[in-house]
Amino acid sequence: MLRARPLDPVGRAFRTARTLPAPVRLILVSMILFNIGFYLVVPFLAVHLAQDLHLAGWAIGLVLGLRTFSQQGMFFVGGSLADRFGVRPMVLLGIAIRVVGFVVLGVASTLAAMIVGVVLVGLAAALFAPAVEAANAAYGRGLEEAGVIRRTELFGIEQMCSRLGTVVGPALGALLLGVPFEWTAVSAAVLFAGLGVMFARWLPADASTSHDRAGSSSLHEVWRSVLANRGFLVFVALCGVQLLAYNQLYLMLPEQLERATGSQAALGWFFTGSAVLVIVGQAPMVALANRLGHRAAITLGMATIAASFVFPVVAPGPAGLASWVVALHLGQMLMVPPMRDTIGVLAGERNLGSHFGMLNTVGGMLTLLGSLGVGVLYDGVDDGNLSAAAPWWTLAAVVAAAAVGIWWWMSRARVSRSMSG
Repeated sequence: MLRARPLDPVGRAFRTARTLPAPVRLILVSMILFNIGFYLVVPFLAVHLAQDLHLAGWAIGLVLGLRTFSQQGMFFVGGSLADRFGVRPMVLLGIAIRVVGFVVLGVASTLAAMIVGVVLVGLAAALFAPAVEAANAAYGRGLEEAGVIRRTELFGIEQMCSRLGTVVGPALGALLLGVPFEWTAVSAAVLFAGLGVMFARWLPADASTSHDRAGSSSLHEVWRSVLANRGFLVFVALCGVQLLAYNQLYLMLPEQLERATGSQAALGWFFTGSAVLVIVGQAPMVALANRLGHRAAITLGMATIAASFVFPVVAPGPAGLASWVVALHLGQMLMVPPMRDTIGVLAGERNLGSHFGMLNTVGGMLTLLGSLGVGVLYDGVDDGNLSAAAPWWTLAAVVAAAAVGIWWWMSRARVSRSMSG
């Protein structure tokens, strides 16, 4: 049994990463570059839709929701394909589709074309992201069994690498606000093309989500292993609410910045600041989660996310928005590593791609419905039929209900390793 490590500084976490096996290091580096490309475009998509294409609030919510649904909503299919056929082909195919999707977004001038672009961008991630995440989870299990590092710590380092990419991506995006959107989108496409070359050259041909099982089960068997796991399905339905909450950064943050300051110029710096927070704070939050145990950490993290939506109500303006973003990320930093570890346990460490994919599929469906709902609420605010606080109280109530549900479910479920942390 690995003992919990003391609060690790950022330097120690990245020094640990350098000692890990080469495939794990490749995955961690790709997390940085994936997010640079993603955050060059997606956080500024709402700005482009509103200011350049002049779309209504419901249409912007639809486009953003479809982007998340086509990505997260199709994770189950993408993860299942990785379980069946292996990680490498799914990663390379997904990256190729992402390149095409960003080019389409760059040249699109109508709502229909934007929908095609965001669906391609999302579908691409549904192919490569669950494959990469599940492979890392499988490697993490082996490293933990060998006494090298806890899997929750590896997940924490993964989050830090992802956020390092989000430091650079939004900063570049903010600097490029004056540049035509199409050039930013094409730049992201070029970056992903480079990532495709990296994976083609350095990802092991036998990389798989469960090393000894890739290609050994039919898709029907893979799907049955997930859909028959009722306890797992309840858990991911509750945890999927955090994805709905997090994705409001792409809809509610631009909207509120415009209302509070008359400009969205600070948008990139909000994402950059939150990324720095995760880089600095993720390792201590993983250590705290290990001390609390998985049930308490996941529940407290979700409750913190719920509370974050109250800050813009009680403190309108940039200060309230900053408090929301900080608390939202603190909640995610606390709950996500133990949540992902619990999913591995509930999956029996088998067919990890499809199990992790189901989490994102459920979250994507919730995000699509939630984004449409929030868009409608904002239209009601603009029409004078609702108060400006209505979208925030609604999200706070939904996430709080999920936190209660998680505590209730985990208090009754028999997942001894995930309970104790």
